[in-house]
Amino acid sequence: MDLKMNKENLPAAISVYEGIQEQSIDLDYILPDYYPDIFRIVRCEAVPVITGWNINGDKLSYELRCDINILYCGEGDSVIRSVTQFQTYQRSIDLERPCEQPTVSLIPKADHINFRAVNKRRFDLHGAVSIKVSVSCETSQEVISYVSGMNLQLKTTPMTFAAQKSVTEKQLHLSEETELSPAQPAVANIVSCRSKVTDCEKKMISGKLLVKGELGIDLLYSYGSDGSGALEAMNFSLPYSQVIDIDTIDDNYECRVTPEIISCEITPAAGKDGENRILRCEADLRLICSAVRTSTVMVGTDAYSTVYPCEVTLSDIDAEQLPTVYNESFRHTARLAEGDSVPETIYSMWVTPKNINTRLLEDGKSLVISGMLTYSMAVRDNSGMISMPDKDETFEETITIGDDMSNSAVTAEITPNDVSYTISSDGILTAKAEMSARISVTPSAAVKAITDITVDDSVRKSRDGDYAIKLYFGVSGEDVWSIAKRYSTCVSAIMEENDLEGDHLENGGMLLIPIVT
Repeated sequence: MDLKMNKENLPAAISVYEGIQEQSIDLDYILPDYYPDIFRIVRCEAVPVITGWNINGDKLSYELRCDINILYCGEGDSVIRSVTQFQTYQRSIDLERPCEQPTVSLIPKADHINFRAVNKRRFDLHGAVSIKVSVSCETSQEVISYVSGMNLQLKTTPMTFAAQKSVTEKQLHLSEETELSPAQPAVANIVSCRSKVTDCEKKMISGKLLVKGELGIDLLYSYGSDGSGALEAMNFSLPYSQVIDIDTIDDNYECRVTPEIISCEITPAAGKDGENRILRCEADLRLICSAVRTSTVMVGTDAYSTVYPCEVTLSDIDAEQLPTVYNESFRHTARLAEGDSVPETIYSMWVTPKNINTRLLEDGKSLVISGMLTYSMAVRDNSGMISMPDKDETFEETITIGDDMSNSAVTAEITPNDVSYTISSDGILTAKAEMSARISVTPSAAVKAITDITVDDSVRKSRDGDYAIKLYFGVSGEDVWSIAKRYSTCVSAIMEENDLEGDHLENGGMLLIPIVT
């Protein structure tokens, strides 16, 4: 009987680059004439953003922009002035091979920033940004899923994989004006603007994806003309909706949308009374839309012939998987100050997650998320000066998912939802942060699968005697397949002869091994 084999092509993602690039930041800035002299630097922040990338052959090119914001006070008052500068950098990376249908991840992070006032009119800043880069490309792997003839036995296992995938990026510009309420003071200077995006709502309509979401903005501005530098905090949101075309998708695809902020700028403008009571917001978002259709095939992992010698070629197969996303929440409490160090006035408080790590516990159903939470405040201290102190607090949170995450890659993104504070009667300042954890669990589909089988039908296997049944003493948990392969018989014959139901022995003991020819 001729040997017949069915083969399946499995798409898979192979890594062509994993690494970290560093970019130095240097700024030598002289104040314009209309700015007052520097008396005291209050704060300096550098926020790196990836504004775009492309792949040409085996080279990845991307653009990094660093938004630098320096806050300072002039002599004789406590009014905070803001100096904003943008620096852009073009970077490139040589990949291991030309890349088709790439999946690119570029995650920038400000490592350190050192700054000083060289004189009353000049700032000097040095720092560094690191960019975690991951690039994978789609390839095809051919595996054997079915064989017949030559008395071959094939062991198979189901493999679920991303059969078809489409990724589309859409840039969205938001522009809106917000008017202050009568109870809010007019704007003198924008001190800080922090923005975040929430998970999108999405809906499939006639092969198109309708995406809705919100851009949340936390704003801090100074007001008043008496030189006190009083601050006002406010927050508002900008809704957005977008219809996105993704090629050849239907209801069998699972779609996910990841929103990213490219830029967000707030500019005060005069209202009818001549005061700055209008806030003009200009923001650019990037919507990364992925659509995946999964499929499951039986993949051969071992084979033998009951009659002829044969050789099996195995290869490592790692089919691309679709992660499962869990949204969890937790609360973190931090003791920030006590006694005389408690500020006179707290205008605003926020928290920034840093250095997030995840690890699975032994039960496979729980994970530990740890890292650093930086609590920041805009305050007036007991001497009457405006300052923005930071305090780093380590955290470790155990979260139970319930599903088995063993042999999976697990990552977590931490987002602050809300920060509140209390000052106790004995003068202790305590902050409470409500945090969201977006946990992605990607199961491993790495198996050693058969890519080729060669059978030598010119010679038959030799046996150690002429018998139809052999006695064997098995042990609990032993694989029936390995027993059948050892005696060149078939699994079904052993299971039928011994009334077995599973593919592993529940109990040890004597087995009857029928010999199949």
